[in-house]
Amino acid sequence: MSDILRQQIERITPLTDAEFEYVLSHFISKKFKKHQFVLQEGENVPNDFFLLNGCLKSYFTDKNGKEHILQFGMQDWWITDYEAYYNQSKATINIDCIEDSELLCLSFQHREKLCAEIHKIEHFFRKKTNKRNVALQQRILSLLSNNAKEKYDQLLQLYPQLFQKVPKQLIASYLGVTRETLSRLNSSSK
Repeated sequence: MSDILRQQIERITPLTDAEFEYVLSHFISKKFKKHQFVLQEGENVPNDFFLLNGCLKSYFTDKNGKEHILQFGMQDWWITDYEAYYNQSKATINIDCIEDSELLCLSFQHREKLCAEIHKIEHFFRKKTNKRNVALQQRILSLLSNNAKEKYDQLLQLYPQLFQKVPKQLIASYLGVTRETLSRLNSSSK
């Protein structure tokens, strides 16, 4: 399963076998069950999580108890509470499993150590952070300017596999629409 991580790194920068084994030695593998929390609001956030398999959601619950989904995570994706991870502070979001999941966990200290020791890994994480920043900006702009159908079509085009893994009510929450609106959008796309 660690081949998935190596493939992702090597899409950006090549590693020798020895370099990859050294990098991998800084990760801890963990398995989580469906509906199990990976991270809860108010906890310390020691790790960034790389998904070997499974599906996760990160979300914020507002003061009225409404859940707002920020991100999904699937195989070959990274997910954590980045504000808390980088600032070494308490989580402001929750991450839990939509299905059984296996993750590689990288502590902030190990990430910093790897980046200081191996320029290729620092380059990899810089490129991944740049891509995440672009994706976040695109998501914000989509939420601000696109109508429900445009948001739905964009998500379907970018991540069709989400519609197989993620319950419809969660997709509706991610898009900021009701379940009924999502059903209408789904019907009109067929």
